[in-house]
Amino acid sequence: MTTSLDETRVAAFGEQLVGAYVGGMVALMIDLASRTGLLDALATGPGTSEELAARAGLAERYVRECLGSLVTAGVVEYDAGTRQYTLPAEHAVLLTGPGSMNMAPISRFVTLLATHVPGVAEVFRTGGGVPYEAYRPDFTNVMDGVSRGVMDGQLLDGILPLTGELPARLTEGVRAVEIGCGTGHALNLMARAYPRSSFTGYDLAGDAIDQARAEAAEWGLTNVSFEVLDVARLPGEPPSTAVFAFDAIHDQADPAGVLSRVRAALEPGGWFVMVDIKAASALEDNVGNPMAPWLYAVSTLHCMTVSLAQGGAGLGTVWGEQLARRMLDEAGFVDVAVHEVPDDPFNSVYVARTPR
Repeated sequence: MTTSLDETRVAAFGEQLVGAYVGGMVALMIDLASRTGLLDALATGPGTSEELAARAGLAERYVRECLGSLVTAGVVEYDAGTRQYTLPAEHAVLLTGPGSMNMAPISRFVTLLATHVPGVAEVFRTGGGVPYEAYRPDFTNVMDGVSRGVMDGQLLDGILPLTGELPARLTEGVRAVEIGCGTGHALNLMARAYPRSSFTGYDLAGDAIDQARAEAAEWGLTNVSFEVLDVARLPGEPPSTAVFAFDAIHDQADPAGVLSRVRAALEPGGWFVMVDIKAASALEDNVGNPMAPWLYAVSTLHCMTVSLAQGGAGLGTVWGEQLARRMLDEAGFVDVAVHEVPDDPFNSVYVARTPR
């Protein structure tokens, strides 16, 4: 039996595929231009490939070829008459600088996760997963690069104000904990802003904890500490006024168990502040979400597989708001509210309380 093909549809899908493959390669070029300082050199003003290479301390031939990709992708502009390259200001604000609008570090997910395709392909066949240790230390550094700008720009003035009176309580002095703290930058920011409060960060990755402690020491902080710990064993004593989790719950082997531990570690009326992926729980509700292909891919290549590697639930990156609300309710939290994160299209802020 022969099937008649819609040639127009075939051609359209071919264009779609080419666009996807081109986008992947352009992401690699953005990563390359970001980590070598080429984008920063472009942000200071137009220049020829020779001038930009000298400005960034790079080899001109590599600069010229990378710029060829970025020009034809519409990232950088080129004047053939003067042989000058220009990074428009509207592009530079999204690709350079220390603030939360710099999206260049996100390209490093593509670079890193591409190297794990063979390993994930193997567990497709055998089951199980790729352990978190296989991603370190690179994943630690990628996550730090992606989250640092958002935390610098939004944590104190954008995220914490969504919690109601918690900033005032932190000013007065309380105990607060972060689970899955990574390199600890968010906790160090809060410890510096609220010197009367005490903060403790927990993470499985010793290399990340080392970076957290080093930054705390560099800043002269005495009210923050960090420990290597599986947060499934989060201690309940002494109780905390607030527990924070930034993109950490969906990676857990036992996310429901961790949420229950968080609930038990909080004092009555305490806050659980969870920043996690902005998506729906049902696949059909994510069709049309421009970030959904990215989120499901990151889940397949990291978040889901590291959970399955521990014999875990494999909740995945795209567990979604509906399931998150249900799990928070089942863990005993009340008054759950969900907010958008300023300058962060990937995440939502969940603010939940324990019963008073």
